[in-house]
Amino acid sequence: MLKWQDVLAFAGHGNPEPARRVEKSDAEWRAQLTPEQYRVTRQAGTERAFSSPMCGLLEPGRYHCVCCDTLLFDADEKFDSGTGWPSFTQPARSNAIAYHRDDSYGMQRIETRCNTCDAHLGHVFPDGPPPSGLRYCMNAVALRKAEG
Repeated sequence: MLKWQDVLAFAGHGNPEPARRVEKSDAEWRAQLTPEQYRVTRQAGTERAFSSPMCGLLEPGRYHCVCCDTLLFDADEKFDSGTGWPSFTQPARSNAIAYHRDDSYGMQRIETRCNTCDAHLGHVFPDGPPPSGLRYCMNAVALRKAEG
């Protein structure tokens, strides 16, 4: 189970090796994604809070990267944070997510990216529920839910 200290270590000293890499040209990403998906995942945008019904979906399933289809989260780790974005306590695998320091907008945060294709997903915070204490605050447009 990942804890805040692990997240900080990855952000400061290097991320885990991904299982595979997916790299595409900007034109290929633009052709594959909707304009909003492209803005969020390839340009590190943020969707409006409460803009997706995915926040309230708590039934079984798996959440994959909309860009490369890498499994990122399982619904067993999903919770309603009340923030307006889908939230999870743990990634599906310790090497599914890459962590980067983000000092934009006068804040110190840890940005989360898909470790396979570098898609911007959102941020992780140390204010989640036990036992991990983590809250992965994700953009819904960066995720594709699969049954399972």
